[in-house]
Amino acid sequence: MFENLIESKPKAKKSVGQTLMSLVIHGLVIFGAVKVTTGAAETIKDIVADTTMVFLKPPPPPPPPPPDQPPPDVVVAQNPPPKGFQTIVAPTDIPKDIPPIDLSEKPFDPKDFTGRGVEGGIASGIVGGTGPVDVTGEVFLEAQLDDPVQPISIPTPRYPPVLQSAGIAGRVELQYVVDTTGHAEPRSFKVLKSTHPAFVEPAKEAIAKGVFKPAKFKGQAVRQLVQQAISFKVGQ
Repeated sequence: MFENLIESKPKAKKSVGQTLMSLVIHGLVIFGAVKVTTGAAETIKDIVADTTMVFLKPPPPPPPPPPDQPPPDVVVAQNPPPKGFQTIVAPTDIPKDIPPIDLSEKPFDPKDFTGRGVEGGIASGIVGGTGPVDVTGEVFLEAQLDDPVQPISIPTPRYPPVLQSAGIAGRVELQYVVDTTGHAEPRSFKVLKSTHPAFVEPAKEAIAKGVFKPAKFKGQAVRQLVQQAISFKVGQ
């Protein structure tokens, strides 16, 4: 059996040097722990300081717009039209049909036909004015004009092949408006009479491609209502 129990042996006592060494080591460990804790606290303080919220000022509002400048004085360089009236000339060839309606035309003003003032003027004119009277929007008849429309170049109308091979001649009477540039207004065409429906479109095409000398009223180009007959002859 065992002579002595394991824990029953007496322990050796530490020397004075070992005790001092232990105290020194424990002191160094405690000092290091204190320093490390202090540095961590300072680091946390720095982090908190760096994340402090900063409130920026909003941008200043834009400056108010400058006050409206008074408009400059308007200088009238063109003479106003004379105050007066327009004359109506009785047409020698009275149209049998109603002229085409164009909503873009200048409306009829009965004040321009009172017979008071200067002949050739308008009711809204100025006494003593010498400027031109704007009549470009009105449609005139040939008898009312100083210089009516004159054809310059009208191509030969296209003969329908079926009617030409059958030896059928024909005639189309058209009514249209020639504008101030010397061309027929496409929307103004109206068929007054035709011997065959197949002749209508070729007649319109010929007039639409034609060039005219525009009508003039008191030296100013104006629109004119024109009636013209287009003939289709076999062998032409």
